[in-house]
Amino acid sequence: MTGDAPTERRDPRYDRIDRLGTEELARLMNAADATVPAAVAGAIPAISAAIDAVVARMRAGGRLLYVGAGTSGRLAVLDAAECPPTFGTDPGLVQGVIAGGEPALSRAVEGAEDDAEAGTGAIADRRVGALDAVVGVSAGGGAPFVLAALTEAGRRGALTVALTCNTGTALSRAARHPIEVVVGPEVVAGSTRLRAGTAQKLVLNMISTITMVRLGRTHGGSMVEMTVTNAKLAGRAVRMVGDLTGVSPQEARAALEASGWRVKTAVLVAERGVGPGEADALLDRHGGDLTAAREA
Repeated sequence: MTGDAPTERRDPRYDRIDRLGTEELARLMNAADATVPAAVAGAIPAISAAIDAVVARMRAGGRLLYVGAGTSGRLAVLDAAECPPTFGTDPGLVQGVIAGGEPALSRAVEGAEDDAEAGTGAIADRRVGALDAVVGVSAGGGAPFVLAALTEAGRRGALTVALTCNTGTALSRAARHPIEVVVGPEVVAGSTRLRAGTAQKLVLNMISTITMVRLGRTHGGSMVEMTVTNAKLAGRAVRMVGDLTGVSPQEARAALEASGWRVKTAVLVAERGVGPGEADALLDRHGGDLTAAREA
């Protein structure tokens, strides 16, 4: 991308930020950040169309892969990493790929963003195919690693989505579903970890969360596929089972303990007075859909 791209431009409103007091600067940044949700709202039709296409692929047995570099890559990996604990997915179902690999998560890896060959290889190494969906994430829309990865994914028949904060980018042109959230110049010119990063995080939240809702991995607003790995989550699971079934906290905990802390199974155990085996069989008959199992 050139310096003319919105994400690279200098905004005269921010020319004197180094002379502002802390509170004044904080208010200026907050005002800039407040414009991001409106920019995301303008892209909701494109976001929704992309999500529907992703859901269709995943229902057919495909995976969701995010590919990014730098800040965009870190946000992509973060969103993917949250899916197993939140929605009980297999770690391979939603994957985050960052230019430079794992070391790039904590420090800049020189030249990684520009390595187109590595982008192509990342897709080949993961044996991306026609059932998969690949989302290329690049604030500027021109990162060679991401562009090459998305191009290779499309060549292999995968669904391709581009998430950028500029319009008419090479990445958008390479995608079947371009999502362009234009947030304008940053408070610190070119620092796309600011408004652009916030916009990308909001959109990635939408993609993963709505996809999982559509795939039946929530029950209403409850994350019933949550993996219970600590005391905080155990308490959340107890409240969830109690809220859904009306049983006491003690009864909810007993149902969860009997069910190996699997929330969906525990709901049926508490609600129907059946054993975990019978509850699991009921869920299996309804494809794991708790709503259908409860209504049966």
